[in-house]
Amino acid sequence: MTSGALTTRVGHDAAGVGDTLPAVAKLTIRIDLSDHGAIGPGKIRLLELVGESGSISAAGRAMNMSYRRAWMLIDGLNRCFRRPVVETQLGGTRGGGAVLTDLGHDLIARYRTIERAATRAGASDLAALDAAQSSARGAARGGRRLARAAARRRSPSMPRRARG
Repeated sequence: MTSGALTTRVGHDAAGVGDTLPAVAKLTIRIDLSDHGAIGPGKIRLLELVGESGSISAAGRAMNMSYRRAWMLIDGLNRCFRRPVVETQLGGTRGGGAVLTDLGHDLIARYRTIERAATRAGASDLAALDAAQSSARGAARGGRRLARAAARRRSPSMPRRARG
């Protein structure tokens, strides 16, 4: 590989998160927890933002979601485990807040570790898929253009609309 090859970060822009790898198809990890729900990149990012901001509301806003949606996701995560991943504090003169528990920090770390390991393990296969797709991208775009043009042509049996 040349030194000028494009690279991409695996994971998010948080310091120390992810490795620099060649830009290829992206692997997204979702972990299904028996009958207790699932954990994927969105919930992990929400937890990271709660940890950074100390607020479920601010974390939700950063992800363009309502407070209720963010709170429901956090509540669902808290119910998945024996101990909570986020603890909340009621409002008052200083306002409320939210903090990641040790389990919350551990959950993020373990998810990111699994994500990095899976990406490394599948890097050559992801590159092969990306290479196969690259030549198809132009054809797909051209194919869509041809399909739109064909849709504009009328079948001889289709009546013309009256123009008024």
